[in-house]
Amino acid sequence: MAGRRANLRSIEGGKGKAIGLVHEAGAAALRKSSSTAKGPIAATKAGRSRGKLRSASLDAAQRTLKLESAGLMELREALANGLGGPFADAVQTVAQARGRVIVSGIGKSGQIGQKIAATFASTGTPAFFVHPSEASHGDLGMITRDDVILAISWSGESVELTNIIAFSRRFSVPLIALTSRQGSALGSQADVCLELPRSKEACPHGLAPTTSTTMQLAIGDCLAIALLETKGFTAHDFKVFHPGGSLGASLKYVADLMHKGEDMPIARDDEDMTSALVTMTQKAFGCLGIVDKKGKLVGVITDGDLRRNMGDKLLRSKTGEVMTKKPKFVTPGTLASAALETMNASRITALFVVDKGKPAGIVHVHDMLRAGVV
Repeated sequence: MAGRRANLRSIEGGKGKAIGLVHEAGAAALRKSSSTAKGPIAATKAGRSRGKLRSASLDAAQRTLKLESAGLMELREALANGLGGPFADAVQTVAQARGRVIVSGIGKSGQIGQKIAATFASTGTPAFFVHPSEASHGDLGMITRDDVILAISWSGESVELTNIIAFSRRFSVPLIALTSRQGSALGSQADVCLELPRSKEACPHGLAPTTSTTMQLAIGDCLAIALLETKGFTAHDFKVFHPGGSLGASLKYVADLMHKGEDMPIARDDEDMTSALVTMTQKAFGCLGIVDKKGKLVGVITDGDLRRNMGDKLLRSKTGEVMTKKPKFVTPGTLASAALETMNASRITALFVVDKGKPAGIVHVHDMLRAGVV
């Protein structure tokens, strides 16, 4: 009897488990069905949300560029009118200074000032940035009577600049103000005040410096370029301050990269083409320089010249009969970037470097690439 009851309980337990499994399977199927049904709707909503975000982002970017461009246009108009005189005075003041340009500013104006100082320094106007707070704690000692101070403050009321202004007045250090308010504490004390137009900020709240810092950066570039041209600063001078990177490579001279002496593919203008071809093949520049009896470059033979003269007659000819006269060439003092431009314009891969009419070397486009000239 007890065994029968145990069997019944076992059967009932089995049925319960089976029913439970059925219920669980049904619930899982229902969840899956519900998820499948909601999937496309959720995806559609997410797509719409991304589309709105994309559209809003592009609108913000376009509005920012429009407002900052408007600020630059107002700055350009100001330079053509009332700002032109003070700008010329500022350039003259810096150009005549025997010392350096000390740039200072706080916050975003200070960060713009660091860039302006770097641009000055790299274009032939010695300059560095002094933080106004650090200036009050000893860095005023970096400033001499021969220097010029360029102080930047949009409002012209930055209290951090107070000690620099007082120092400039005490020791008669020329002070140039870059501000939007000539009547401010900074503008009223300056020897030259560059008053920028108070254009609308791109920030919708009118708080984050955007249009204002763009104009500050632009007027700094204007000063640097005007000083560069005033001093007659050339690309050769530029090379002294930019020896590294691709810019430094572009400012190398071809004399630094050219192959000289026995490495040059050279033949006389009365030489047989059979021996000339051997020289051209051995040197592997894809061309052959042709010189006259005085050693002056009078022509060049390229792969194109060989193809144009292909035939039985080619090997019986003299180099002077096959060469292209008046070849392209550069001088040792030519910048590598300029030589590369000549190669690209003429669609050639090698250039002879000529000094006083005679080949001094040859430079190949591969030499440019290895040096990082772009």
